[in-house]
Amino acid sequence: MRMYLISDNIDTYTGMRLSGVDGVVVHEREELEEALSFVTGQPDIGIVLLTEKLGRDFPELVNDLKLSRRTPLFVEIPDRHGSGRSKNFITDYVSQAIGLKL
Repeated sequence: MRMYLISDNIDTYTGMRLSGVDGVVVHEREELEEALSFVTGQPDIGIVLLTEKLGRDFPELVNDLKLSRRTPLFVEIPDRHGSGRSKNFITDYVSQAIGLKL
């Protein structure tokens, strides 16, 4: 099994290429659809790394694949600008899930 990156910026792509991970840079919805179609058709790709910006910009595409497919595993990663999440995102998530303020 191998990893594959779908990124919205060249810096993340370059860094992952230096570590041996193949990938592609996409900016438009059609490009993302094509990349997702490619990775889901490759039996040797086990993990797909997606930058968080793509997950935020196209949640209907990304979330559908995350929920409906066993393989590959889709993982959202922060890009070079850092995570788009707040500092207390874990605490906030748990609080929302159980309905109590922590």
